[in-house]
Parts: sequence; C-alpha cells; structure tokens
Amino acid sequence: MAKSARRVVAAVPSAGMPGFIKPQLATLKAKAPSGDQWLHEIKFDGYRVQVHLQNGKKRVFTRNGLDWTKRFSMIAGALDIPGQAILDGEVVVIHEGRTNFSELQAELAAGKQDRLIYYAFDLLWRNGDLRKLPQVERKQMLSDLLGANDIGHPVIYSEHLTGDGQEMFEHAAKLNFEGIVSKNAQAPYRSDRNEGWLKIKTVQKGKFPIIGFVKDPTGVAALYLGKREGKDLVYMGKVGTGWSRTVSSQIRKQLDTVVSPKSKLTKPIRKPKATWVEPTFFADVEYRDITSDGLLRQSSFKGLKRK
Repeated sequence: MAKSARRVVAAVPSAGMPGFIKPQLATLKAKAPSGDQWLHEIKFDGYRVQVHLQNGKKRVFTRNGLDWTKRFSMIAGALDIPGQAILDGEVVVIHEGRTNFSELQAELAAGKQDRLIYYAFDLLWRNGDLRKLPQVERKQMLSDLLGANDIGHPVIYSEHLTGDGQEMFEHAAKLNFEGIVSKNAQAPYRSDRNEGWLKIKTVQKGKFPIIGFVKDPTGVAALYLGKREGKDLVYMGKVGTGWSRTVSSQIRKQLDTVVSPKSKLTKPIRKPKATWVEPTFFADVEYRDITSDGLLRQSSFKGLKRK
C-alpha cells in the first residue's frame, strides 16, 4: 500500500496543488451494504469542510467552496502539518453524546468556536494528488498523517468498521445517530454523487396533535403541531411536506370541521397565517431530530388520525 501511495504522489508535482475540490457525495440507500469491500462510518450531522494546508498557510472551505477560514480558525490552527495536504471532513458540535446541527448553528451564529470538532475522514492530497488511490489507502494515510504530527482535539480521525453495515446501522439508530456512510474500500475519490459512497439515514416517528394550519387554495400549505407535556400543550413546530394535492385537500376538509377562534397552546405563539383548530386530529410524522429549541427538524407528514 505504501509503495502505491508513493508512486502516485511522485507522479504529481507538489507545486500543482489545486484550489477547492468539489466534494464526493453519497447516494441515499434504504439498506446498508455488507461485505469486506465496504467501510462503514458514522454519519455526522454538521458542515462538510475541506481544509487546505500549504507550507504553513491554511484555508478552510465549505461544501460549496466558500472560504470559512476565519469561522473555523481554531480547527485550522490545530492542523500543524508541514508540506501540502487537503483533508475532507465534517465540523460538528457534540450535544448529549451525538452530533447536533442546531447546536452547531447556534455556536456559529454566536461567533464561537470552543465546541467545534472536526472529524477528518479523507485525504485528497499529500504533496501530490491522492484521489486515484483506493479509499482504504487514503484513510490509512490520513490516520498516519494525523498520528505522525501529533494532531489532536479539536481534530479527530473518523474511525470505520468493515463487514455487516446493516448491523452497524441498527446500532447507530438505537443511539439516535443520523445514520451511517458506507464507502467502497477500493474506490477512488470522485467529485460527484455516486455509489462509491452510500448513506443510510435513520428517521424517528411520532404522532403529534395538530393545533393549526396554513391554508393554500385547495388544501393546506403547512400543519402546526403540538405535544402534550403533562397538562400543557406545547408547540413542536410545523410540517409542510409529505402529502399530494389530493391528500392536502382531504386534510383541509377534516380540519375545517374543528376550527377554533384561538390557539389551544398553553403558551400561545404568534403565527399570522395560522388557522387554529381544536387538537382533535393527530399527524403521523417522520422527523430527523428535535432541535435545542424543542422543534421538529426535517419533518415529513405520513398520515392523519382522529383522537
């Protein structure tokens, strides 16, 4: 493996280090693959970030190529690596044992960096182009590079497992992680969405009382949802996807029968476009997470039930 890596690096002059490289993206699948040809990593819920190191100069790019070096200066500063290197990874904030995108957004909005962690999962350049090397070799070189330069917190090497990806996915789901990414161990790095990387995402399900809706010409544009907490009815956010035009019209007909002059929430909220209803109907919803503000994230409507 080492000989192969040296041969590829030697073939590309170090002076040719590129600028931002369009990232490889994963293809969504319903089930994780199995077999020793797959490496399985935890899927992080954060910002995709590419770090460029060139003889002491450091730049940090977002997934879309924006220069966020100042916003991630602590991470860049921790990568004290001589020569040239381009790392691919994810910036996250850990909250209650797992990555939390809402907490990350709050940290960045406040201009803070103390809680930011960079999970490095690929090495695209090391004094030469590594993208044609197999995935497993690039990861080994990344691990060696971080270890040889004594790189530590807030930079963490993203570990992987091989074998039964579905078993790892089920464990990830139990721990409320976002899911896993399965990577073909022998595949090169390709700057597009392809099946060299597969993502398998967990979803959570719940049934929430509908407290209001936003009208559209033939049905509903969104449903406002609540949740019972003891005697209180608290706001849980809204859902605006998951129905056809026909289903939207059916929902509207049902909700029009229980319209209320005011919100039934224990602590009313201001929603100028809302038509409030008695919390008689429940929405079956799939969602990714609950934010630090207690609101559903990435929610999708799956069905309507009456109490």
